[in-house]
Amino acid sequence: MSKRSVNITMSAVLAAAALAVAVPAGAATTRGPLKDVRIAAHFDLAAGQLPENITVLPEGTAQVTFAAGRQVAQVGPRGTTRVLATLPAPAGGGTGTPALGFPLTTGIVRTSDGTVYVLYATGTADLTGLWRLRPGRAPQRIAALPANGLPNGLALDEHGDRLYITDSVLGTVWTVPVAGGTPTAWSTAPELASTGFLGANGAKVHRGALWVTNLDRGTLLRIPIGPGNRAGTPQVKASGMVGIDDFAFTGRGDEILAALDAPNTVVRIRPDGTVATVLDAADGLQNPTSIALLGDEVYVLSAAYTTGTDPNLLRARL
Repeated sequence: MSKRSVNITMSAVLAAAALAVAVPAGAATTRGPLKDVRIAAHFDLAAGQLPENITVLPEGTAQVTFAAGRQVAQVGPRGTTRVLATLPAPAGGGTGTPALGFPLTTGIVRTSDGTVYVLYATGTADLTGLWRLRPGRAPQRIAALPANGLPNGLALDEHGDRLYITDSVLGTVWTVPVAGGTPTAWSTAPELASTGFLGANGAKVHRGALWVTNLDRGTLLRIPIGPGNRAGTPQVKASGMVGIDDFAFTGRGDEILAALDAPNTVVRIRPDGTVATVLDAADGLQNPTSIALLGDEVYVLSAAYTTGTDPNLLRARL
């Protein structure tokens, strides 16, 4: 997909974002609880390298999905980017993908044995779903998901050998074993629904619950995981964050860092639900989509969906 077509599509459905100024790689600032803020890697917008989701390996290498490129890539500690896999293009270009209009790779997680799981939305029944990537093997779809949905957030419960998948269009959380198979609708609670664009979005398993964001409603939800893997009643843990995408726990209890896409900010959400901005466009954010932590190292992806300037990987220390 061309840079122009991606920008037109995304601008039509996302709120206008303030144009951020690209920050040279290596530039550093100090901001709030984060320090040594710098752009660690710049990506190729024209090639569809709009980074959507991230997982970080123990040695600091990031694995990311490039939404419009249909790719999974690896970004080394020094910013070198290498494409690991490109998922097959749908017949006809996949313009029927709900809400966005182009085929895109979204959520990514990695298990301790090195297996990578990725979500792919195309608007076609033959490709939409959960894909598995193993070294030296071609990508394989291991669970089909509805073509009229938009699988987006992906969370791993490694203790339960289970994955949770948010559908931002259907307002559903699906669950499927890591071995693959037929997904089960785990929760269809009304709190997951959109108000016109995208609902349930980012997802993480944390302390006996699945935590989920809702982009349209600007909420952070906690859904208890009950006996027999039954979904409990969603609890709103924080609100007032329209445009919230994916997030990460800081390791300090229930404290969270979350990416707000259209507002071009990263916020810290305290356990009591209070929210404070810790990064913004002045730090180099270009529609941030997801966050990962490795110790006190913070990784933030910016997709430049509407800024159309500089998709990048930002790093900082907490």
